[in-house]
Amino acid sequence: MTTEIDPHALPSGTGCVECEESGGWWFHLRRCAACGHIGCCDSSPGQHATRHAREHDHPILTSFEPGEDWFFDDRDGSVIHGPVLAGAQNHPEDQGVPGPTDRVPADWRRRLH
Repeated sequence: MTTEIDPHALPSGTGCVECEESGGWWFHLRRCAACGHIGCCDSSPGQHATRHAREHDHPILTSFEPGEDWFFDDRDGSVIHGPVLAGAQNHPEDQGVPGPTDRVPADWRRRLH
């Protein structure tokens, strides 16, 4: 385990913090392994997870999608193993992907990165 992973940090919510604040939407969600911040993936319009990782020097991200349990090191692009983190391991399974369902535009596929 690396010092960039805090297994006790709880997820910040069930959706991307910045998208929720701005009324935006996301494709997939990522969780900061250092502090639990939930942000949207790099395919999402906002790309908030990676922005958080770089601005806060929290380089290890993990998926917040059901059925995925990988960790990613943003510094070198490697996939690494990590511990089970505290709290929810993914967003609620009934939460739409992309989401939130009521804010996803009809042409969402065209807007992905």
